[in-house]
Amino acid sequence: MIRFIALIFLALAMQTAAAQENDKKEVCIGFRVGSSLLDPKFGNNEANLNDVIQFLNEVRNDTTIELTQVKFCGSASPEGSSKLNRKLAKRRCANMEQYVRQRIMLPEDIIKRQEWSDAWQKLAIYVENSDMPNKKEVLHELLETPEYTYNKYGALVDSRKKRLMDMNYGRTWNYMLDKFFPSVRNASAILVTIRKKNEPAPEPQPEPVVEEPKQPEPVVQPEPVVDTKQPAYFAIKTNMLYDALLVPNVGVEFSLGKRWSVAADWMYGWWSRNKSHRYWRVYGGGLTVRKYFGAKAAEKPLQGHHIGINAQMLTYDIEFGGKGYMGGKPGGTLWDRMNYTVGAEYGYSMPVARRLNIDFSLAAGYMGGRYYEYTPLDGHYVWQATKNRKWIGPTKVEVSLVWLLGHGNYNTKTKKGGEK
Repeated sequence: MIRFIALIFLALAMQTAAAQENDKKEVCIGFRVGSSLLDPKFGNNEANLNDVIQFLNEVRNDTTIELTQVKFCGSASPEGSSKLNRKLAKRRCANMEQYVRQRIMLPEDIIKRQEWSDAWQKLAIYVENSDMPNKKEVLHELLETPEYTYNKYGALVDSRKKRLMDMNYGRTWNYMLDKFFPSVRNASAILVTIRKKNEPAPEPQPEPVVEEPKQPEPVVQPEPVVDTKQPAYFAIKTNMLYDALLVPNVGVEFSLGKRWSVAADWMYGWWSRNKSHRYWRVYGGGLTVRKYFGAKAAEKPLQGHHIGINAQMLTYDIEFGGKGYMGGKPGGTLWDRMNYTVGAEYGYSMPVARRLNIDFSLAAGYMGGRYYEYTPLDGHYVWQATKNRKWIGPTKVEVSLVWLLGHGNYNTKTKKGGEK
C-alpha cells in the first residue's frame, strides 16, 4: 500500500550580519513515498517554497548582503535498496533546483548539489536525541553494522535493516517507524548561504565525499530479498457467535498500513426440518474498513482498539412452526431484493498467542430491504404480507477467532493474562 509521508521542516538561522559572517537558511521539501515529483500542494511545500523564493528575492534586492551559495540536497528513506534510493534522491534534487531556478535567476557558480544524503545517519541523530528503549543497541547497529554484509562468494548474509527489524521481537523497528521515520522519510533540502558585502570571502570548504560502498563482484543476485520485501499482514477469522447459532462463516482482513485495514466476511447456513417447518436459513456477507489505535495497535498490526464502517447484504428465511419471515425475493438469489445494513463499528482485538487474537466488536446502524411474512399450512407456505424493513439499532455482533498470517513480524512477548 501506498503510504503518504513527508518531512516538513523549516530552520531559520538568520542573525545580524555584524555578529556573524555567514548566515544560512534551510528549507526541507517533502515528497510522496517512491516519487520524485515536486508537488507544491503536498503537505507544507507551497508555504516553504514561497518562503525560500521570497528570501532569495530579498537578498538579491539588498545591497548590503550577497549570496555565496545555494545548495540543493536530495535524499530518500532507508527502507528501499541503496541503488534505487540514490536514483530517487538525484531526481528529487534536480526537480527542486529546476523549480527554484525557473522562478529566480541564480548564477551557476554559486550552485552546489548534494544528490545523495545518508538517511541512516539522520535516523541515528533522532535515536541519539530520544529516550527510546534499547537506545545504545540501536545506535550500535546504525553506526557500526554495515548496510549489507556479503560472504566470500558474493552472497548476501546479513544487513543493518534485518538486524534492526529482528531486535526486540520487531518492537524496536515498529517504534522507529512510528516515532522517527515520518521525520526522516522522503525529504530534500534547499540551503541558502549569504554574507555581508565588503568582507573577505570565507575559506572554501571541501564538499563531503560520499564514497560508494565497496562490494565484491557478486556471484548471485546482489539485491537482498529482505531489503525489498515489504511486510504483509492479513488474517483469517470466524465469528464464533454465528458458529454457535449454526451459521458457518469465514472472514479475511488485510492490513493497509498506518493502522488501517479492510475486512470481508461471508456466512451460509441453510438448515430446515420440513416435518415441523423449522427453518433456519441465512446467507450473505459484508465489508468493513477499520482504523486501529491505542498502545496495542502500536505494537503490531490488527490488534488493539478499532473503529470502522461496516456494510452487509443478506437474505434469510426464519420460521419456527408458527410464522415465517423471508428476507429477499422468494426463490431468488442474494441479489434479488436482498436486505442490507450499514453502520459504524467499535471493537477490540485481544492477542492470545503470537498469531492468534480474539476480536470483540459491535456494529450499529440502519437495516433496510423488503421481507415477506408467511404461514406454513399443509405443506405449503401461505403468503401473508410484504413489508419494508426499517430498523435502526445493532446490526452485527462479533466474537471472532482470528488467525494472523503473512510474512510480517508478529513476534511479541506474552505472559499469563495477555500481552505485556
